[in-house]
Amino acid sequence: MWQAEYVRAALQQYYPACDVSILGMTTRGDQILDRTLSKVGGKGLFVKELEFAMAEGRADLAVHSLKDVPMELPAGFALTAVMEREDPRDALVSSAFASLDEMPAGTVVGTSSLRREAALRSRYPHLVIKPLRGNLDTRLGKLDRGEYGAIILAAAGLKRLGLGERIRALIAPEASLPAAGQGALGIEILSTRPDIAAWLAPLNHQPTALAVTAERAVSRMLGGSCQVPLAAHARWDGDQLRLDAFVAMPDGTRQTRATAAGPAPDAAAAAALGESVARDLLSQGAAEILAVLAETPDPQAPA
Repeated sequence: MWQAEYVRAALQQYYPACDVSILGMTTRGDQILDRTLSKVGGKGLFVKELEFAMAEGRADLAVHSLKDVPMELPAGFALTAVMEREDPRDALVSSAFASLDEMPAGTVVGTSSLRREAALRSRYPHLVIKPLRGNLDTRLGKLDRGEYGAIILAAAGLKRLGLGERIRALIAPEASLPAAGQGALGIEILSTRPDIAAWLAPLNHQPTALAVTAERAVSRMLGGSCQVPLAAHARWDGDQLRLDAFVAMPDGTRQTRATAAGPAPDAAAAAALGESVARDLLSQGAAEILAVLAETPDPQAPA
């Protein structure tokens, strides 16, 4: 809802006479909280209902956290604007500990992300990683009740909701590489509405859009989803876009990492950079990791 209100305020700055209304919706990703996303269908659970609303003419656009948007949109839909990115890093939230390094063996750390789980298990095998679902208030409540010693959340969400003071430490990308699109907002519309695309054009932040294009190209080429511990993070260094990525087993025992940098003046060049990094990961054995994950049975699936 914060994201929708943020986009409404931005549109009203550009078009003061425009009446922008919000159609509040709850997605299946919000409703199913007793299982991890990797067990119930992944990223698409956060966008399908919104796409139905657009297809039925009840909504003109949808605002998404880009890390929750599938790499391939359904036919008839387009990602038309990417807004300037907030802090893409993961954040440590804890009342007892100021850093991951000071946590004793057996400390329970909560996360909803296989990517974060893989990074934590690789660097901190003495910690106990447990799943954590629910909205931000629910997750913070579980921490405050002592169910977890610490939880890992996206810094962007905490900052946007005015909860930046809950962040105990920002985790460096070297320790927990962000997910593709983390911290960025994307606006989706029907591809048959060029008029809306034109209205939204001023909201597009090209440096963020190009960085996210490179990140999502990695994920697209590797079939990235909530079932795959995959990270891709791009950042600008002058006119060079540097892209880091990894694919790992959830237990952190096996992972591949790759990095590349180059000019990315347009979406095609950014996508090519992402595909190059994806090919590097595949050459290092990412395909074998993905094959193992594809064959791993779901312990929560009905018998």
